[in-house]
Amino acid sequence: MDIQDERRRLLDAEGTDEYETVTGVRSEQDIYLDKVQNGKLYLAVFVSVLGPLSFGFVLGYSSPAIPDLITTNDDRVRLNDDQASWFGSIVTLGAAVGGLLGGWLVERIGRKLSLMFCSLPFVFGFAIITAAQNLWMLYVGRALTGLASGVTSLVVPVYISEIAHERVRGTMGSCVQLMVVTGICGAYVAGTYLGWRWLALCCSLPPTLLIVGMCFMPETPRYLLSQGKRREAEEALRFLRGPDAPVQWECARIEEACDHQGAGFKVSDLLEPCVYKPLAIGVLLMFFQQATGINAIMFYAENIFEDAHFDNRALGTVIVGLTQVFFTGIAALIMDRAGRKVLLCISGVAMTISAAVFGVFFHLTTGQHNNTSVRAMASGVEGSLGAGPEVDLAWLALASMGIFIAGFALGWGPIPWLVMSEIFPSNVKGFASAVCVLTNWGNAFIITKCFQDLLALLTNAGTFWLFSSMCAINVVFTIAFVPETKGKTLEQIQDNFRGTPAQ
Repeated sequence: MDIQDERRRLLDAEGTDEYETVTGVRSEQDIYLDKVQNGKLYLAVFVSVLGPLSFGFVLGYSSPAIPDLITTNDDRVRLNDDQASWFGSIVTLGAAVGGLLGGWLVERIGRKLSLMFCSLPFVFGFAIITAAQNLWMLYVGRALTGLASGVTSLVVPVYISEIAHERVRGTMGSCVQLMVVTGICGAYVAGTYLGWRWLALCCSLPPTLLIVGMCFMPETPRYLLSQGKRREAEEALRFLRGPDAPVQWECARIEEACDHQGAGFKVSDLLEPCVYKPLAIGVLLMFFQQATGINAIMFYAENIFEDAHFDNRALGTVIVGLTQVFFTGIAALIMDRAGRKVLLCISGVAMTISAAVFGVFFHLTTGQHNNTSVRAMASGVEGSLGAGPEVDLAWLALASMGIFIAGFALGWGPIPWLVMSEIFPSNVKGFASAVCVLTNWGNAFIITKCFQDLLALLTNAGTFWLFSSMCAINVVFTIAFVPETKGKTLEQIQDNFRGTPAQ
């Protein structure tokens, strides 16, 4: 029985108890989703998130690799402090370029081929690092993996949002950030056992599997319909929804939305409320994600563990990684029940409090507003205040860091990427997503490079109080402007921005 047959049955039953019972809990959309089988959808999502897993390995690789490269006996690839800084940060520049490239690729060659394409720089980049004979090979390898990371951070959320239905889209979309932090943690763990060359070789395995796996996965139905390929779109939906779902109904709904949105992006589209409103929200989400100070917290992590007398710093970084994985996993499990706005608010409040307490910790341990660096502060605390205060307050720093990382992982880590993939019309998704990704990576680079200047200008405590203030603004912004997308189709979300009733 398809949806039209079900509708006729309800009309025949109108005025009866059966009609009241059925229509009281089931809409036309519910009838369709009840027939959907998610097995192959989960498979497609699993294959696609091998991209974010690779992205995570890129971000985590520098932490165990840089100490090896600084102390290596091979003069050709030995890094000094300045070279190590570039080895770690060049990824963000490559990712910013990759975001722009990804926005062009998803519109020109589609979501599936873009995913396969972005795997190649991952593989080649890690291969160049594995075989590196000089510093330039290291830099080129890192830049290539950064480029691939930028493409991945745009394409994978778009691919998942367009193949997943509204009942599971939040959970599936949260898997992007979950796999990123899993990759980071995996690099930390593997780095405790492997040298930098073998670690790079290990990091090349997920993107290799992605290339192979995506050969058997479908293109997104929305992209196919935007290209006028209805038969291929129905086949893709049949693969993703199972044999019992009447996919013609969903195909017709998507096709109607594609016809309404137009064939492609035009500059004049920026004047439409359904474009400029979500674009502004997406850009601000990405800006505020980096303005929380997450990179600063991670920068302080090793020194905090040192102050707390953790003898094994590698163990400390693994603990941080596992914390991110655990709470990002919780966010994925509850995303489609709790909603996006609630988790963003909880996350923002937790980070506001923990960043403020971080500022208190630094204020108390330094005893004055000086402009010392973190490492100088950490080494000077015992001499100026004695061992007692440092040991007594170490728990405060550890607790603050744990709460901040948990809060970020619960909301402001995964949700901006999820919302970005949900709110844009198909015809502007490539352009708008590229602007958001460029904002994210560009802001990450600026904050990282200006971090020492902030310390000099505002002191250590003042810098974290600034981050706390930004987290508080995040909460206000979320309440006032971020739409709740839980349980809504992509078409309903866009209708809300357009100001028309949802169909």
